[in-house]
Amino acid sequence: MRVFISADIEGITGVTRWEETRYGGQGYAEACMQMTKETAAACKAAQDMGYEVVVKDGHEDAVNIDMNGMPRGVEMIRGWRCSPAAMMGGLDESFQAAIYIGYHAPEGSDGSPLAHTVEHGWFNWIKINDCLASEFTLNALWAVAYKVPSVFISGDKCICEQAKTICEDIVTVATKDGTGNSTWSKHPMDVIDSIYEGVQEALNGSHNLICLENEYKMDICFKEHQRARAASWYPGTTLINPTTVSYTAKDPIELITAKMFMTEI
Repeated sequence: MRVFISADIEGITGVTRWEETRYGGQGYAEACMQMTKETAAACKAAQDMGYEVVVKDGHEDAVNIDMNGMPRGVEMIRGWRCSPAAMMGGLDESFQAAIYIGYHAPEGSDGSPLAHTVEHGWFNWIKINDCLASEFTLNALWAVAYKVPSVFISGDKCICEQAKTICEDIVTVATKDGTGNSTWSKHPMDVIDSIYEGVQEALNGSHNLICLENEYKMDICFKEHQRARAASWYPGTTLINPTTVSYTAKDPIELITAKMFMTEI
C-alpha cells in the first residue's frame, strides 16, 4: 500500500508573511523546519499503519523540506518534473491515498494573508465550473483522474472548509485562521500531534472518489491584461474580457494541462 503526500508551506502553522515563504526572507528557515516536521508527522502516521510513503515537495522550487527530518523509508520528490501534475508530480494509479500538508486559501478568498492560487500575484481568481478554485481543487482533480482518493488535508481554516465541499469525507486539521494580514495559529507541537492522529483516522476510514463531471469550465481572471491576451492563444480558449479567459475541458487531465500552458507564459 502506498500514500502520496503533497506538501506546501503557506498553510503551515505560524507562517504569516510572504517573507517567511521565500529564500533569504526573515523566518524562512523556521518555516521550512516546521514544514518538515508537519510532513514527517503525516509520514510517520502512514508508516505506522503499514503504508509506503512518497512525498512531493510542492513549494517554490520544491527543495524546502529537510530530507534528514523525514522518517527512514520515506521517498521524496524534489524539484519540478516539468509536467501538468506540478505539486502532484509522481502520483499514479499505484497509490491508495493522497494527503495534503500545509495547504492554503485560494486567490479571491479572504481566509489567509497568503491566499493565492498557483502563482502569487498573477491572478484575481481561478474558477472551475463557476466555483472558486484552490491549489487543492486542482490537485484533488488530478488525483481522481488516477482513481486516488484525497483523504486528509492540513492548512488554514479556509482551505480545510473548502476541501470539505469537494471531498465530503476528507479529514482536516486546521493549523491556523487568517484575518486580514494576521494569522491565529495553533502551537507547532499541537499541530504535529493533530496531523499524526488525523492521518491515522483518514487511512482507517473509507473514502469515496470525487464524482467526475461531464465537462470542466475553467475561467481565469488575470491581474494583467497582457497575460490574459497571451493565454487566449491556447487552442480552444476564449478571451471574455481584457483580463479573463475561459476554457472548457472534457476531463481533469485536459483541464490541468491547459492550465499549465495558460498560466506559465
